[in-house]
Amino acid sequence: MAWLTHLLACVFGTGSWMAVNGVWVELPLLVAELPEGWYLPSYLTIIIQLANVGPLFVTLMHRLKPGLLKEAPVICVLVSIGVVACFLLAFLWHYTTPIAGEPHSVAFFILTFFLSLVDCTSSVTFLPFMAHFHPRYIPTFFIGEGLSGLIPALFALAQGAGIASCVQVTAPTHNATVDNSSLVNTTGEPLPMETHYSPANFSSLVFFLILSAMMFFCLTAFLFLNRQSKLWELSTQNLCSSEISLNSVQKMPAGKQEPADLNRGTTCSMESKLENSNKGVDDAVADTVTYSCSKFAFIYFLVAWMNALTNGILPSVQSYSCLPYGNLAYHLTATLSSMANPLACTVATFLPNRSLLFLGILATAGTAFGVYNLVMAVLSPCPLLQQSDWGDALIVISWVSFTGTLTYVKVMLGVILRSCSQSALVWYGAVEQLGSLLGALLMFPLVNVYHFFKSADFCSFQCPA
Repeated sequence: MAWLTHLLACVFGTGSWMAVNGVWVELPLLVAELPEGWYLPSYLTIIIQLANVGPLFVTLMHRLKPGLLKEAPVICVLVSIGVVACFLLAFLWHYTTPIAGEPHSVAFFILTFFLSLVDCTSSVTFLPFMAHFHPRYIPTFFIGEGLSGLIPALFALAQGAGIASCVQVTAPTHNATVDNSSLVNTTGEPLPMETHYSPANFSSLVFFLILSAMMFFCLTAFLFLNRQSKLWELSTQNLCSSEISLNSVQKMPAGKQEPADLNRGTTCSMESKLENSNKGVDDAVADTVTYSCSKFAFIYFLVAWMNALTNGILPSVQSYSCLPYGNLAYHLTATLSSMANPLACTVATFLPNRSLLFLGILATAGTAFGVYNLVMAVLSPCPLLQQSDWGDALIVISWVSFTGTLTYVKVMLGVILRSCSQSALVWYGAVEQLGSLLGALLMFPLVNVYHFFKSADFCSFQCPA
């Protein structure tokens, strides 16, 4: 039944960031309806960071009161909140409440906070729960986590969210008349271009109901996985007890070993045997591995750095980096980057590499791609090779390579820490959220306060020659 466990682990992983990713990809439609307009993404960034109170609480409880919070009940409550919040968001997202005489999307903000609380806390609960299973299922879980970004993106693509086209303005101005046959004014100059967004194929209500259904599937998969983890632990205990009885009959007359020592030694031995019986030749990750403090520091530094890039710094400037190359380049970047995530997880499943040197080199390469993307955002609205097909191809390839390489490294670091201890996975989630928080806090004032990055309408703005 290993294939069924893989399927359940994948579906369970999709619930990790499904809700927040769904809200993000729906923003092109939401900003046109909600009173905050294009300030909505900055509000959303702050709400997500406030939701980090969830993983902070879980991490502190794990440190101060070990064993008090069990993963299973916490996950059950979290995912149930996600299901209900997505369902309510489908019907309440457009309601506004007057505050200081101005309408604000209070219902949307409150429900988005609960969705963010679910997704942020999943970083310190979902992965430690998967530690109860064989390490071969960790990459499968990460595949599901990658799909949590791809699936909403595909639904948004089918919905037509944010699909734009350039059309010429045909309305006459005060000093020019329009000749619709030639699309030029009386001075002989071409008419200006404007960006027009196509209507959605289905409403935001349907979109959020789909998200609610996906979160329900995640809850169902978790309930089955939780039952399987209990059966696995029970079988481990039964096998260990049988081995203890057999050894007791054979060794106790010699009087050379105390029962307590025999019990401890046999339990560890049987757990190792059971794991080894379930793994193949390539499943060496099942062995317990210890690392020096310097190597642990390097691993957690990579986790914080990569999540700062992938969850905080680069997402804040993706539109500045891609939109100057056109709407097609932007949508190809968003869609193919989402596909690169689960693809990298799949590669990590079949081609694992636990060498810290190799992972460090790969992380450096991914950072280089991120630097290129960031530089293009700084040069917006006139980046390099803007009017060239090479420029369009490079920005798409750079974003896909950035996502794929760093995702592979994150998966392998999760596998490495799984081989150490369950506590290491809890700290993996905590450092992951810390890196994301630092990245977002760094970029928020640059984007929203100091306006360091410049945007322009691709259809109407012309860069100087």
